[in-house]
Amino acid sequence: MKAMKASTHSLWPHAPRTLRALWLLLAAVLAAAAPAAHAVRIKEVAAVQGVRSNQLTGYGLVVGLDGTGDQTTQMPYTTQAMSNYLQQMGITLPPGTASQLQLKNVAAVIVTAQLPAFAQPGQMLDVNVSSMGNSKSLKGGTLITTPLRGADGEVYALAQGNVVVGGAGAAAGGSKVQINHLSAGRVPQGAQVERSVPTPLNEGDTINLGLNASDFQTARKVAQAINAKLGNGLATAIDGRTVQVRAPQDPGARVGFIADLEELPLENSIPAAKVVINARTGSIALNQAVTLGSCAIAHGNLSITISSTPVISQPNPLSQGQTVVTQKSDITINQEPGNIIQMPPSAQLADVVRALNQLGATPQDLLAILQAIKAAGALNAELEVI
Repeated sequence: MKAMKASTHSLWPHAPRTLRALWLLLAAVLAAAAPAAHAVRIKEVAAVQGVRSNQLTGYGLVVGLDGTGDQTTQMPYTTQAMSNYLQQMGITLPPGTASQLQLKNVAAVIVTAQLPAFAQPGQMLDVNVSSMGNSKSLKGGTLITTPLRGADGEVYALAQGNVVVGGAGAAAGGSKVQINHLSAGRVPQGAQVERSVPTPLNEGDTINLGLNASDFQTARKVAQAINAKLGNGLATAIDGRTVQVRAPQDPGARVGFIADLEELPLENSIPAAKVVINARTGSIALNQAVTLGSCAIAHGNLSITISSTPVISQPNPLSQGQTVVTQKSDITINQEPGNIIQMPPSAQLADVVRALNQLGATPQDLLAILQAIKAAGALNAELEVI
């Protein structure tokens, strides 16, 4: 460390004066911006109940494609939707001709959006557009007016605009190259809110805070922080996920009260010990509270190798037989010796990881090892498989 400081000091006088001033200014800014200690705020662990977004969805058509639309002979709903749209525009097709349309530049899509809380008519939303047929690409297409409905069947927004697809594709002579996904895109600011959703924020004399995770200790700390800063007796922990808070009746005062409430810091607490296992990918995540009891772990690999060798059998000369090709299979079983690891009592997370790495266990092996440790009662944590 001393040599490093000497080297830095020797290089500093040769730097230009302007550069040295910039370095000093940057150091001062970083020192001022660095927080003294990390504190979790209430807004990061809880949210006001009733203040939520709503999912919107709709069925629409993307037009203007360069021959990459749906094959209408296989997707009859595309031609039916186009026929209905033309009829709304005052164009009526002769009977029986709708099914004969060859619309190579049209694709049927599903449009989805999130209607945020307190959204008012006229506000613009981003929408996602996904092909529901056999369209090859939505690149360069335009979404025509599509009503977006909520779970109650009412129309809350209208979507329309040019579809942005983050990909590219090229094909020539039977060869095809594609980058990213071309069957889904996005229309930035492509939907306009037509109806607002009532939010029960100003109803009653109390508001409820819903914790992101059920934990009695966190609920108690939230109530204690509110009572200590905003007034004794304002907050009550109802259960492990809900904290009830008395709030002002005036809408303006209530908004300011919630804003101050969400900025209140909370004391850092140790979360519940949990091990999360993804059985599909083999990913394993452990938090810092995970410990092991005294136990012994043995791990060994069993490998089975099957090899097949062709064997050619030829008949004797002038026997009028036929050459026959058969397969000879060899099966080899190799079982490696198991390694035994002795874990001391109350081993911490670093000891757990180090021991499992010493076993040479693969992610799939870790799934079985952790489940066995939990079944043996030596894993002091909740085991969750997703």
